[in-house]
Amino acid sequence: MKTVGIVAEYNPFHNGHAYHIQKAKEVTGADYCVVVMSGDFVQRGAPAMMYKHLRTAAALANGADLVLELPVCYSLSSAEHFARGAVTLLDKLGVIDSMCFGSECGSIEVLGQFAEELLHESTAFKNTLGRELREGHTYPQARNAALEVSAPHLTAYISVLTSSNNILGIEYCKALLAMGSAIVPYTIKRSGASYHDNSLTTSFCSARAIRESLRQAGVSDTITEQVPISARKAAKDEYMRTYPIFEDDFSLLIQYSLLSKAASGYTDYPDIDKELSDRILKLLPQYRNYYSFCDLLKSKNRTYVRISRSLFHVLLDIRREDVTRYIQEGPIFYARMLGFRENASPLLTAIKKNSSVPLLSKLADAENQLAPTGLSMLEKDIYASHIYQSVVRYKFPDGDSSPEINEYRKPIVKA
Repeated sequence: MKTVGIVAEYNPFHNGHAYHIQKAKEVTGADYCVVVMSGDFVQRGAPAMMYKHLRTAAALANGADLVLELPVCYSLSSAEHFARGAVTLLDKLGVIDSMCFGSECGSIEVLGQFAEELLHESTAFKNTLGRELREGHTYPQARNAALEVSAPHLTAYISVLTSSNNILGIEYCKALLAMGSAIVPYTIKRSGASYHDNSLTTSFCSARAIRESLRQAGVSDTITEQVPISARKAAKDEYMRTYPIFEDDFSLLIQYSLLSKAASGYTDYPDIDKELSDRILKLLPQYRNYYSFCDLLKSKNRTYVRISRSLFHVLLDIRREDVTRYIQEGPIFYARMLGFRENASPLLTAIKKNSSVPLLSKLADAENQLAPTGLSMLEKDIYASHIYQSVVRYKFPDGDSSPEINEYRKPIVKA
């Protein structure tokens, strides 16, 4: 039995994702596909547009055999920590032979070489990086300059580091190398629109294009054509009943959270140093909504995405000391099931036999299966989902299919 792992957000699930699952099985010769998916909050520092169980159902209908939730402390994090958490989860299952990700580069050899260089930073790399940062260059600029000194053979490929999926792919490879994992990485060259493209003119558009179109014009035939046939009915039925959810829907909650924690500042949260904490406090009286406040806070050295993640860390009470403890003691303590295909029972049996972490199907059993640190991580996931579900219910009060505001009562999705 061969099993391939995929790390995804499916925000939302579209034709390109279905193609990726199909090709991942094909190029790796896998019998089963396990997806580690972000839950209700995603890596760019935002709520998922659709709640996690709806995205899980779409994945299962299009070739995934098991969908597991990536803990929120990793799903709402930098590319490095996002990749480390997801790859560790796949590795701890004990049944994953390979993992497959999309990239603009399409060359696992090139991405692997960058991963080697960035994992084992040479003295020349560190010295150049430090000097460039002190001179006021951004981290990407400083990193590129350091690579040109420490790895001149990669200079011809330096443009690889300008693309989002390439960077994430390098982080996957770094994580596999760092843990000495036996999982073999594969990459599929991204087809259709680029990650940041807002066009819906190709059959494989970006998830961002779908989100922006939904924000501006709602559901249309052009959008539904970007979704696999098996997921179209749910996409139409659930529109304006459980989705779309956007960052601004959390505006008042984030403002309240910032105000309630203002007395102690915000340096206890990841990505927030004293300078940013002071800037938040200074500009807080000007808070109007989420989007405008992020624009006020961003600067040359702080991107919109980093600011966004910081604000959601405050809202969800994801503290720096908690994340450090999880990484040091784990970094993964459980595999929480969101859904599975019923004909994948051999896969589930193999995981239960070989996994070094519990496969959680019932939250009520977690207290007996997890040590305190793992339980603390799971409680963060539950809290984050309850916040998300509350916003869905508030935005769509007449949506009778809105997700239950109680993670303990949610059934696993079966296909």
